[in-house]
Amino acid sequence: MGLETPEISLYFHIPFCRHKCPYCHFFVLPNKQDLHNLFLQSLFLEWQQKLPLLYGKTIVSIYFGGGTPSLLEEKSVHMILEWILQSSSHIAKDCEITFEMNPEDGSLPYLKQIKKLGINRISIGVQSLDDSLLEVLDRRHGAEKALHAIDNVFTAGIDNISIDLMYDLPHQTFTAWQNTLHKIQKLPISHLSLYNLTIEPHTLFFKKQKQLTPHLPTQEISLQMLEYACTYLESIDLKRYEISAFAKNKRYSKHNTGYWTGRSFLGYGPSSFSFWEKKRFRNIANLSKYHDLLKSGESPVDFEEKLSYPNDLNELLAVNLRLIEGVNLEEFQEKWGRLSSLTMKVLQSLQDKKWVEFENKNVKLSKTGLLFYDSVAEEII
Repeated sequence: MGLETPEISLYFHIPFCRHKCPYCHFFVLPNKQDLHNLFLQSLFLEWQQKLPLLYGKTIVSIYFGGGTPSLLEEKSVHMILEWILQSSSHIAKDCEITFEMNPEDGSLPYLKQIKKLGINRISIGVQSLDDSLLEVLDRRHGAEKALHAIDNVFTAGIDNISIDLMYDLPHQTFTAWQNTLHKIQKLPISHLSLYNLTIEPHTLFFKKQKQLTPHLPTQEISLQMLEYACTYLESIDLKRYEISAFAKNKRYSKHNTGYWTGRSFLGYGPSSFSFWEKKRFRNIANLSKYHDLLKSGESPVDFEEKLSYPNDLNELLAVNLRLIEGVNLEEFQEKWGRLSSLTMKVLQSLQDKKWVEFENKNVKLSKTGLLFYDSVAEEII
């Protein structure tokens, strides 16, 4: 292939949901056909607008996130993948193509169809395997439905399966958390993402915060939940490779690893983010405005920033430290530029606090640092 081409990722925000979960702060739209049509027309306009950027690049991961990508018809998924195939970029042989889905959408015929189109990784929003907690989260599936969906994905021939699980939920006990974890031992999953519930502004849970707070696990129980999960998941071969991600046989999320290591990516769809030529930008979170801007040949971006030195490197270093293996400072500086002497001093003080550890040229979070990652990142940034 001659000279190496820069590796990039693509992200498609599919904003449709049957209903909005009470903890969700993402941009979502009702699942209506007229909105689907408007979205797909607009998405194509954005695709064409950004097409020149793809020239001479190698796409190593494609991610359909949401919202609920599994509400897209098979022909729409086919159409988007066709745009990519016909673009001037090179698609890596082992390109990871991830598709998020809800358990209630996991019908076998649909999964077989999208597998045929090239989808090779599925991420399922399981959240819990406890029916009473799924009700608290106002999810539209029960534990049985989630287990059945995982089984269907595997039967359809997709063996790279990731699930999301949540802890720190209202009314969640330590025993209930253990029970959910124990149910995953025999599942054919290769990856797990672990999230603690954060109550974000503009969500239903935020409005009900006063009622919910007395029912949340204490800090002590929350810490026990996290520590138990890490130990238990390791014991069933799901090795922790990032603060909130676990994988079997090193089947790390190629797409998410790109976020943590600074790989350029383009986001498509209303509210989606991009990181390109060290600049971060976001599309407007409004479908009709997104459509009108693209229709008139304008950019749908409503926010952008490019950090200056040394802030850009500090932020990248902080995000990179989310990886359990840490950061090789020599390689990092060869690739991105020299860290400032102030940043090196901050790393030294974090070592004195026993929040990071140095080993030769490598720096990584300590066991304590993993628990206080937000504080570590704050100090570096």
